[in-house]
Amino acid sequence: MALTWSFDDIPDQTGRTTLITGATSGLGLVVAGQLARRGASVIMAVRDTDKGERVRAEMQGDIEVRQVDLADLDSVRRFADRMHADGRRIDVLLNNAGTGAQARALTPQGYERVFATNHLGPFALTGLLLELFRPDHDPRVVAVGSNLYRRTRPHTDFEDLAAERSFSPGAVYVKSKTANLLFGAELDRRLRRAGSPVRSFLAHPGMASTPMHDSARGFTQKALLAVGKALLSRPMEQGALPLAFAATSPAARTGHLLGFSARRKDTRIHFDTLVPPADDLALAERLWQLSEDATGVRYLDGDRAKRA
Repeated sequence: MALTWSFDDIPDQTGRTTLITGATSGLGLVVAGQLARRGASVIMAVRDTDKGERVRAEMQGDIEVRQVDLADLDSVRRFADRMHADGRRIDVLLNNAGTGAQARALTPQGYERVFATNHLGPFALTGLLLELFRPDHDPRVVAVGSNLYRRTRPHTDFEDLAAERSFSPGAVYVKSKTANLLFGAELDRRLRRAGSPVRSFLAHPGMASTPMHDSARGFTQKALLAVGKALLSRPMEQGALPLAFAATSPAARTGHLLGFSARRKDTRIHFDTLVPPADDLALAERLWQLSEDATGVRYLDGDRAKRA
């Protein structure tokens, strides 16, 4: 199944609040601007608030900037505490923020930074904000994965959270994006079992030209990226479409990966069936348990997120 869809098809977002991580540039910035134009109240959850305020000043609509560093679980908890203390309610959480790295680095909690930023931080953030969703406002969580998970050998050594056994920039990134899909799909299954009105969607932008590509180093890596961009890359605005679709469209479906096909000229949003390893129920359960242990956040074993 595939649909033709554009930003003009975004339903009226008046009265809805969307929280977007990593919204100061790239895909998150595009979606934030589009949703604000359609009437949404947008919370830009960003690491650099100075940059966030500069970006916000150039945008129109009801947009707020709040600080969070997804690589630091203490920062995630402080962010969630402030949201609760301020009595904020949300309707959509778009876990958009993502990063890559050329060298191994650890977070304040001792985890490899790319995996922590791309998966552990969003896992904790989602759990700690879950009770803030308004049940009667079509509540949604959107995980942003990558279709690279199906084109490379599986990267599912989730137990090595500090990347002590091995580290390579490409492998750790794909592992984190695979974790995003496993988490997003498992979250939706658990939400259904709990009788929650919140739905968890999976989206991917394809190979979109974003500032994250600027991290390439060395002749070989830059050359491969240049060839890939020439053959496969889409404009950033187009890459943001599946994210906005998952966040807003009544036609969006859970349990599918919403995004583009490999053909650059095909601008339809496809509803792809998950394939190994993203459809592995046992692996998803194991990742969930590891994520709970690493973050200290446990949820959907009751009505609210709990701290260990």
